[in-house]
Amino acid sequence: MEAIAVDGGKGTVELGADGVIRLVWKPGVVLEAVDIHAAMAAVNEVAGAQEYPMLVDMEGVGAVTRQARAVFSIPCAASRVALLGSGPVDRVLATFIVGVSPPCSTRFFTSREDALKWLLQSLNP
Repeated sequence: MEAIAVDGGKGTVELGADGVIRLVWKPGVVLEAVDIHAAMAAVNEVAGAQEYPMLVDMEGVGAVTRQARAVFSIPCAASRVALLGSGPVDRVLATFIVGVSPPCSTRFFTSREDALKWLLQSLNP
């Protein structure tokens, strides 16, 4: 499936042939509540009536507002979420996201391979 732009243009969403939804945020963006709502709508659109594991590439995201962090507690079509980042700022942002009690299992990774391995475990128990 071809990637679709998240309303507002700060990211893209696509469903891969491997059954993993990929949400990729542009580096340097500041994520606000409206952006998270738009991303969830795009995720739900590509998922249809199914749930899929989701890889969120948040490497280099500039900031996530407090209001945006609160939105992460709302369920969407993700069955589990791997947050992918590369540095200490990404890890801190992920800690804030995980701290709001997301509705599904959510973990932070610095390795794309490890993140996908963890996500695909849910498809192949």
